[in-house]
Amino acid sequence: MIDPQLYKSVMSAFPSGVTIVTTLDSKGQIAGITASAFSAVSLDPALVLFCPNYSSDTYPLLRDRKQFAIHLLGADQQAHAYTFASKGADKAQGVEWQLSELGNPLLPGATAIIECELWREYDGGDHAIIVGEVKRLRLPDQDIVPLLYHRGKLGALPGSFA
Repeated sequence: MIDPQLYKSVMSAFPSGVTIVTTLDSKGQIAGITASAFSAVSLDPALVLFCPNYSSDTYPLLRDRKQFAIHLLGADQQAHAYTFASKGADKAQGVEWQLSELGNPLLPGATAIIECELWREYDGGDHAIIVGEVKRLRLPDQDIVPLLYHRGKLGALPGSFA
């Protein structure tokens, strides 16, 4: 048996980007989750994946609505990351967003946004593995410093790769 705390410590040693995955709830309001388990999967067709916990309030909405937007967060979006990581149906109350032409709620300030339709879902233990087919890609007009997750903390990527 693997010690769950040791497992979490080892996995948090791998720095990753931070995403927020958004969709609409039954009332047409924004719902979403923060996810660091995100990856590109395929170029043809263009596929990405993320892994929400089955216990998430937002997981059933993502599964049932079958479309969502994945926001690759900028360093200035730390507060949003914590907001969408919390529990509760009204956690996004007061968050600024706009509806895309594809019907997805979009947050301003991301380093990129990937709009998807649900392609497949797989069981991943206590998490679902949701694979989305990319329908639209968005980049901001100016470069934005990305937000990283490492050892349980969020922070800006230091330095520049330019």
